[in-house]
Amino acid sequence: MSGNIKVYNFMGLRKLATIFSLLLLLVSIGSLATRGLNLGLDFTGGSLVELGYEKEANLNDIRSQLNAAGFEGAVVQTFGAPTDILIRLGSDHDPKLGDKVLAALQQDGGQNIELRRNEFVGAQVGEELREQGGLGMLLALFMIMLYVAFRFQFKFSVGAVVALGHDVLIVVGFFSLFQIEFDLTVLAAVLAVIGYSLNDTIVVADRIRENFRKLRKETSMEIMNISLSQTLSRTLITSITTLLVLVALAMFGGEMIHGFAIALLVGVTVGTYSSIYVAANALIMMGICKEDLIPPPKDDQEAVDELP
Repeated sequence: MSGNIKVYNFMGLRKLATIFSLLLLLVSIGSLATRGLNLGLDFTGGSLVELGYEKEANLNDIRSQLNAAGFEGAVVQTFGAPTDILIRLGSDHDPKLGDKVLAALQQDGGQNIELRRNEFVGAQVGEELREQGGLGMLLALFMIMLYVAFRFQFKFSVGAVVALGHDVLIVVGFFSLFQIEFDLTVLAAVLAVIGYSLNDTIVVADRIRENFRKLRKETSMEIMNISLSQTLSRTLITSITTLLVLVALAMFGGEMIHGFAIALLVGVTVGTYSSIYVAANALIMMGICKEDLIPPPKDDQEAVDELP
C-alpha cells in the first residue's frame, strides 16, 4: 500500500528519540536557568558612537582595533554610506567615550576620522515589550492549536505545539549554553523557526491523516512509518537546501546576520528532527487511531441501510 517507497522503521527508535529530546531539553532549560542569555544591546541598551571616515572603512579592522583597545563586544556597522560608521557599545554612557573610541581607531594613522555623535541609547526591547511579546507568543501557540485541531484533530494540535516548544527551547538553550549574543535578529530567527517547523509538521500530519483513512489493516505504528517514509525525501531535500544557504550566510554574511544564520541553522536542523520524531511520537503516545480520523457515517446513510 506504500507503493514503491522503502518503509523505514522510524518508530522503532521512538524511545531512544524521546530520551535524546529530553536530554536536549534538560540541558537547554538548565543552561537558561543557570547561565541565562547573553542579551545584546537591543535588549540592554548602551552607548552609540557615530564616526565619519574619508574613505570606505573596513569593518573587520575596526572591530579588531576596538577589541585590542578593550572595547569588547562592540557592534560595528555602516550607517547609510560605506564611510559612515555606527558603533554600539554595552558600557554605560561616558561623555568622553567618543574621544576614547576615536583615539583607539586613529592609532594606526591610516586616515582622518570625524566624531559625529556620542550618546546613550535605550534598549529597543523594553520590559513592557518583552511581556507583550511573551503573551503574543502564547496567544500565537494557542491559535495554532485551534487551527490544527480544526483542520486535523485535537491530538495533532497537541503534537504540533509540543514540537514547536521543543524546537524553540533548544534554539534558545543553544544560545544560552554557548553564550552567543541574543539580539533582535536572533529573535526574528526564532520566530522564523516556528514557521518553518510548523510547516514541516503540517506536511507530515497531512500524510498521516491521509494514510489513516486509506490504510485499514495496518497498525498506528506502521502507518506512522509509512507516512514518514513517504515524506522523508521532501523533508530532507527542503532542509538540506535551506541549510546550504544558511551555512553560506553564517560563513560569508558578516557579523550583523551571523547570529541570525546560526539560530536558523540550529532551528532548521532541530525542526527537521522534530517533524520526524517529536510530533509523530507525541501522536503515538496519545494513542492516535483510525477512529480519531475516519469521519462517522452520516445519519441519512444509516437510515437508508436500515430500510428493508
